[in-house]
Amino acid sequence: MAGIAVLLKQVPDTTARISVSEGRVDESAITSWVTSPYDEYALEVAIQHKEASGASITAITLGPPRADKVLKDAAALGVENLVRVWDDAWESLDSSQVQHALSTVLEGIDADYIYCGKQSADRNQGSTGPGVAERLGLACIVEISDADVSGDSPSFTRSSSTGSERLSPATPILLTFTKTETELRRPNVRGIMMAKKAQIEIVSADIGDAQVQVVSHNPPAEKPEGKKFEGADSVPEVVGLLRDEAKVI
Repeated sequence: MAGIAVLLKQVPDTTARISVSEGRVDESAITSWVTSPYDEYALEVAIQHKEASGASITAITLGPPRADKVLKDAAALGVENLVRVWDDAWESLDSSQVQHALSTVLEGIDADYIYCGKQSADRNQGSTGPGVAERLGLACIVEISDADVSGDSPSFTRSSSTGSERLSPATPILLTFTKTETELRRPNVRGIMMAKKAQIEIVSADIGDAQVQVVSHNPPAEKPEGKKFEGADSVPEVVGLLRDEAKVI
């Protein structure tokens, strides 16, 4: 029976207002946090895999106490084992340290399949999956767009230079997911109630040395005020601006 681990990250909602204070993104001002969208597709495949094989799932996230919601949401969909990786002494971890911590935790979990999103919605680096796989000495297949986990030999589809290819990899393996055509399930009332009682294991881990130092964050420049034109007489001026300033004609 295959063991499954799925990596989930909590990110600001795409509609959340992001502000910068004293050279840093002010996370305390963000009012809405969600599971990173690509991770949701990885979780959906993990749940399908569990339903087909009877395997257990371990959901892992790295983050402060607010990240418990990511795990509770996964529990509401049927995930049994919940792990949050954190240490109150940590401040700002770079991607290398995140990968180091996650791989350290995964070494203690018997997982034949490790699933995660191809990139997070906040930093969009796409380095976590490959970085964790490298540290664990595993093969990694990226940007999976479809999966068939119903049989004894699960297969996965990704784009290639000639179209698409379907692979049935040997395990253990790490796979990252892009958006699939599968509709994401949502928890029912019973699942939500059960998730409230779910226990989350809090663990620390070795994070290694930082490879990147963030000097400061800066908000994007404010957009200039728009220009308003009225009447047919303004057409030559508008055309000139579109050609000479906007460079769109």
